[in-house]
Amino acid sequence: MSAGAPVGAAAERLSPRQMARRFLEGDLASLRVILAIALIWVIFASQNDRFLSATNLTNLFLQITAVGLISIGVVMALLIGEIDLSVGAVSGFAAAVMAVLHVKSGWAPVPAVLAGVATGAAIGLLQGMLFTRFRIPSFVVTLAGLLTWQGALLLVLGSTGTVNLSNSSITDLANTFYDPAVGWAFAAAGVVAYGLVTLAGHRRRAAAGVTTEPPVPLALRVAAVAAVAIVAVAILNSDRGLPLALLILLAFTIGFQLLITRTAFGRHLFAVGGNAEAARRAGIKVDRIRVVAFTLCSSMAAVGGILAASRLLAVNQSSGGSNLLLEAIAGPVVAGTSLFGGRGSVWSALLGATVIGSIANGMNLLALQSSVKFMITGGVLLAAVVVDSLARSRRRAEGRV
Repeated sequence: MSAGAPVGAAAERLSPRQMARRFLEGDLASLRVILAIALIWVIFASQNDRFLSATNLTNLFLQITAVGLISIGVVMALLIGEIDLSVGAVSGFAAAVMAVLHVKSGWAPVPAVLAGVATGAAIGLLQGMLFTRFRIPSFVVTLAGLLTWQGALLLVLGSTGTVNLSNSSITDLANTFYDPAVGWAFAAAGVVAYGLVTLAGHRRRAAAGVTTEPPVPLALRVAAVAAVAIVAVAILNSDRGLPLALLILLAFTIGFQLLITRTAFGRHLFAVGGNAEAARRAGIKVDRIRVVAFTLCSSMAAVGGILAASRLLAVNQSSGGSNLLLEAIAGPVVAGTSLFGGRGSVWSALLGATVIGSIANGMNLLALQSSVKFMITGGVLLAAVVVDSLARSRRRAEGRV
């Protein structure tokens, strides 16, 4: 290498074998997941021509919003190398608190929703403090929480078992659709914002003397985002329009991605997940980071539960149950966030929810038996965990862990 070659340039020249290994082992997780989504859609479309209809795809986007929001919180726990098994129960309990306060106690919609989110935050704070204070494994604390908050859900709902929601301020969260012009405006604004952020990051790296991505791949990345935005809005506009619920999911995804990539707290999350002892010696308050991570996790579970209640127009004894916990945890793992901590992205919540949601939606259209659905979903999760484990072993062997 010449003296004037940029540091790290050699590392960017990868052989086809190295590229294939990165693709399989998770370094190119987003690309792998996007291709997986495309393959899943092609398979189900070949079996049922309704799968790629505008109506079904709109329903798919609505179905993944609650799971995606909960998965954003799960990513916070996974980044520190922990897991929260109570997110499903917390989502149902927080939604029940919101519904009972609004319908039975006469609270206004906004205070009731805020109380539901605050309930989730308080639960996360409690579980995080129990975990850090008594050094109990997080899966034990949150497994106990799963049982506790399921019981609390039944207690809050009382003998009626179901609380119906009719106030438009709550139900419109998941049942509002915007006109085509509004959808195109959001798409244009999103693409322009992404392009400006990408360009700013490129210039910042160049000014710092760090190896930068060539202009052509940058332009292709922006073009790909633009293409996805155009196709998505065109599909949504051909049905009911751009849903507010999807905008809420995107807003939280972008906000939390900025939180973990552009703030000191985010850097500390990765440090704690990568090596807690090294983080402690570096002066990072490890226990505080863990408590905040669990608080954010349960808060997002509450947000997801409230949006699910808005879509279903009710809260009942099964809220937060069924496959919700499995899907909320499986999504980020399938999309590349490591179960071992220190590695991942909030975008994995959105991409993973799309993968899991697409599989569930397609299987429902094909009217597959529940036994088959469970086995396929479990197999997808197992495959993702195996890939994650292989990637971690490879990085450890190469001295990158």
